[in-house]
Amino acid sequence: MIVDLPNTTTSDISKTLVKIREEGGAVALGRVLTLVIATELGHEEEAIEAANDASREHPMRVIVVSTAGEGPATKDEARLDAQIRVGGDAGASEVIVLRAYGDTASDEEGLVTGLLLPDAPVVAWWPGEAPEVVSQSPIGRMAQRRITDAAAQRDPQGFLANLTTSYAPGDTDFSWTRLTLWRAQLAAVLDQPPYQPITAIEVHGSADSPSTSLLAAWLQEALGTAASHELVTPAHGSSGIQGVRLHRKSGTIELERVSASVAMLIQPDQPTHEISLPRRSLRDCLAEELRRLDPDELFGEVIQRSLLKLSEPTHTAPITIRSSKK
Repeated sequence: MIVDLPNTTTSDISKTLVKIREEGGAVALGRVLTLVIATELGHEEEAIEAANDASREHPMRVIVVSTAGEGPATKDEARLDAQIRVGGDAGASEVIVLRAYGDTASDEEGLVTGLLLPDAPVVAWWPGEAPEVVSQSPIGRMAQRRITDAAAQRDPQGFLANLTTSYAPGDTDFSWTRLTLWRAQLAAVLDQPPYQPITAIEVHGSADSPSTSLLAAWLQEALGTAASHELVTPAHGSSGIQGVRLHRKSGTIELERVSASVAMLIQPDQPTHEISLPRRSLRDCLAEELRRLDPDELFGEVIQRSLLKLSEPTHTAPITIRSSKK
């Protein structure tokens, strides 16, 4: 069911939610959190679809705050158009879409506060352009967890570099979430004999891939070995991480992506294996991040310490891989 509320107020939206609940049952039953999505006008649907899919694992209330950003619509007459989606149009969640125009868009916190689920955690997500310091933004201040996507920014690598100084506990980024399968596979390989120190690390990927830099930083910190990472212009539409090479005395371990969902694992004195390594969807990344509402300490370490030290010489250490608990 979809209910449109043109030129409305947050008070009217709350009253409509109560009416829907009374007429159709306790639609908020079992909601475990509020997800606030901050996006631009006209770019809501992909994020809503991902949230609806993720809600089957995490029942929640989804509040979409859609504004014009810096576009010409910021000069529009102040107005708030809303839409409430429940039932089959909202997965296992209830979705409130707020399209704010003119001066109304300048008070994001005021638009959202009265619609939050009582006594439930708040997660904020910017699927597109994010504030320079998300923890100090109006929506970021009310959230326990704040999710950005460096790959969706105008300057992905610059955004990642800014995170090294702007990071606050509770921040996370999909460029880190996309590494989960890579980290798990590399940890599994290094958990097998021979247990020899890694003498050199090479990571390469496309120039617009902040995940490539984060993977190199994580490996350098985990293995105590200087890592080099190469960012190149993607060929034939390829993007993201392309491969990892770990050098040690007995030979080189190579994990190279050969297609969008398959990577080739090459190890000394062992058969070559094809490994399932699919690119993670928006839904997969969101669902994973919603599994934890406490700060991701490992991400914080990689952002604040490891990324800054990337490619600096370090002392060789025993092989120890630590994955964050998601």
